[in-house]
Amino acid sequence: MIEPGNAAVEHRGAPTLEEVARVAGVSRSTVSRVINNSPGVSGRARRAVTRAIETVGYVPNEAARSLVTRRTNSVALVVSEPGERVFGDPFFAGVLRGVHAGLSGSLRQLVLMMLAEDDDGARLEKYLCSGHVDGALVVSMHGDDPLPQRLAEAGLPVVAGGRPLSGSDVPYVDADNFTGGLTAARHLTSTGRRGLGTLAGPADMAVGIDRFAGWRLGLSEAGVGADAVVHSDFTVEAGARAMADLLERHPELDAVFAAADIIAVGALRELAARGLAVPDDVAVVGFDDSVLATTVTPRLTTVRQPVEELGRTMTWRLLAQLAGETPLPPSILLPTELVVRESA
Repeated sequence: MIEPGNAAVEHRGAPTLEEVARVAGVSRSTVSRVINNSPGVSGRARRAVTRAIETVGYVPNEAARSLVTRRTNSVALVVSEPGERVFGDPFFAGVLRGVHAGLSGSLRQLVLMMLAEDDDGARLEKYLCSGHVDGALVVSMHGDDPLPQRLAEAGLPVVAGGRPLSGSDVPYVDADNFTGGLTAARHLTSTGRRGLGTLAGPADMAVGIDRFAGWRLGLSEAGVGADAVVHSDFTVEAGARAMADLLERHPELDAVFAAADIIAVGALRELAARGLAVPDDVAVVGFDDSVLATTVTPRLTTVRQPVEELGRTMTWRLLAQLAGETPLPPSILLPTELVVRESA
């Protein structure tokens, strides 16, 4: 007989978290919290998991063991994008500056990791779970990206930059994207614009979804339809193509909200190529208040998000978890604000 639960154990290869959970009679997430020495687990459940680990012979991976035995004094910033996109978007530079500032004085080194074009994330996961870093910051997640949850279940402390769409319980830090989109809509409708459209962000990213949702609410408040929408990746070229597509579908447009400054720059280029003046013919509002906003002509009205603060706050949250501080917030939402310039 095997306690608890009288569960028979049949090994097929190395024991898994699921097997430990079955024998202990608890959920997989509870096993993960016990291995990670996280709060919120009852003494009874913790004892059951400990006995089950001994019973099945489960050995936590090297990353989890290092939390108890040693530290690497390194943390990883994982960007789920290829390198050319990371280096071409000022957003990532701002996050990196914030992370670097957050690590100042901690004696920890930063490891920057990006997704290779031919990698589905498996190599990143293998590296991170092999004891090379003490924790990870993961940004720019697409869809139900399983990486943050898998890292957490492997015992590696992780904080996500942006709301995970996977519905996982991984802690995250994000900007108030919904209110930012709402603010952009209210600003444009308050100036009398009625032919409003949006170059929304990718439909598989929380930032794209949340900013578009706020935009729709703002238009609804003004009694304006929200069917003029084209989704765009976060590149200048994609923004230009999306702007051309939007104009073909809705030539009556007199205002556009772009889900990022880098998309707005592409939109400005396409509008100029068509001989349309900004803001006289078409007003344009971006999102980020990156360096791009003040280097284009006309200067861009945009929704400011505190990008460097995002990086610093993510880093604080991770370091606090590594230090065993409790309680810690499961999510942190940073404010956004409209910055009015010449484009709208």
